[in-house]
Amino acid sequence: MHLNTPSRSTIRLTRRGRIALIAAGAVVAGTAVAVPLLSMDEEEAKPTSLVIPEGWRAGQVYAAVDKALALPPGSTKKSLGKLDLKLPDDAEGNPEGYLFPATYPLEKDGKRATPESLLSAMVDTANQKFSGAPVAAGAQRNALNVYQAVTVASIVQAEAATRADMGKVARVIFNRLERGMPLQMDSTINYALNRSTIRTTEADTRIESPYNSYQRMGLPPTPIANPGEDAMRAAISPTPGDWLYFVTVKPGDTRFTADYAEHQRNVAEFNAQQKASPKTAT
Repeated sequence: MHLNTPSRSTIRLTRRGRIALIAAGAVVAGTAVAVPLLSMDEEEAKPTSLVIPEGWRAGQVYAAVDKALALPPGSTKKSLGKLDLKLPDDAEGNPEGYLFPATYPLEKDGKRATPESLLSAMVDTANQKFSGAPVAAGAQRNALNVYQAVTVASIVQAEAATRADMGKVARVIFNRLERGMPLQMDSTINYALNRSTIRTTEADTRIESPYNSYQRMGLPPTPIANPGEDAMRAAISPTPGDWLYFVTVKPGDTRFTADYAEHQRNVAEFNAQQKASPKTAT
């Protein structure tokens, strides 16, 4: 059934839930930098634990582990070939989404951690969080398997400006899927381009990538980040509502609507805010 959906050139769902109508070429790209959060042993000046924040991508996690263990860049990613991580079959060996955000000790029983031990611990923690009956039941309730629910949670983690918005963002995703609309989430474009920005051009939305949710229907093939428990909870129990669009006009002011005309007015206000303070749009 055909739905009178606004053309893709008129909709923007950006990272942190922002939507903007921006002319081609007006892009300010930011590259996500992994800065590991380490607890230090003052006597030895060695990190004793590594904190993985919610929403980090796998590449950021690998770089953080390399830095925490004082290894050459790329060492942790290379170690994947030695591991038999307990991942869902759908993941096809890609741990994105399953490197659970938490604090991990860098020494245990007198032994220093290795990339292999840390990645295994992250995946084991994710499985503990995601494999329980509530998650499985919640995923099934939304016609998903658990891996797809983790994928939804990863988008929610990237798009929601606040924890309070997560359930609404998840509902927008499900409403769009149910109506046969493309997700048009700029967080998936950012993942494809390995960047972090709130500005997306027309050219960006035409890139050839399975993560281009402007050109491809449905969910991306994998999660786009490693979500925390709040995002996962939102993905399996989205807030009831009919919203199809959302935009964070300014910090603390995210507007959700099912009406495209109202959405356009919100977008215009967002664009006016960006023009007034362009340095904040990174």
